[in-house]
Order: sequence, then C-alpha cells, then structure tokens
Amino acid sequence: MSTSHSDTFDQLAHRAARRKLGWYVHALAYVCVNLALLAISFSHGRHWALFPLFGWGLGLLIHGLVVFVAAPGGTLYTWLLDRERAALVRRQAAEPR
Repeated sequence: MSTSHSDTFDQLAHRAARRKLGWYVHALAYVCVNLALLAISFSHGRHWALFPLFGWGLGLLIHGLVVFVAAPGGTLYTWLLDRERAALVRRQAAEPR
C-alpha cells in the first residue's frame, strides 16, 4: 500500500473514530442529565422528565444511526460501497477491449 493510500485510510479512520467518540459523549450526557431530571421530577411526584427523555432519546437514536449505519465506516455505507465496487468491476469486465 502506498503512502497516499495509507494517509487516506488514516484520515478516514480518525474521522470515524471522532464520530463514534462524539456519539459516546452524547450518550453519556444523555444518561447523566436524564437521571438527574428523573430524580428531580419523581421526587416531586410529577413525571415531566419523560418528555425530555423521549425527545432527546430520539435525537440520540438518529445520531447513532448516522454514526454507526449511514456514515462512512458504518454497516449500511460499507454494504452500499461494496455493492457499487462490485457493479463497477462487472461493468469493466463486460466492456469490449
């Protein structure tokens, strides 16, 4: 593998790691803040903390889908990329020389 390919892969790996780390930080903040909100709301006999729990949870779910499924390095992205590479190879093989 040449140095330019190695640098490109290294950059992609760093980007993917930053995205995943960002999601983990987001999830940790979600858990900590929502535990505090639940403790406050239930100690006062109310259940208002469920609204931010579900709203923010939806945002966290979408963030996770983008990071782990749709972004480069994610399963869906990787599957689509492999499929497109295979199609290009088939097209190139079918072309007359």
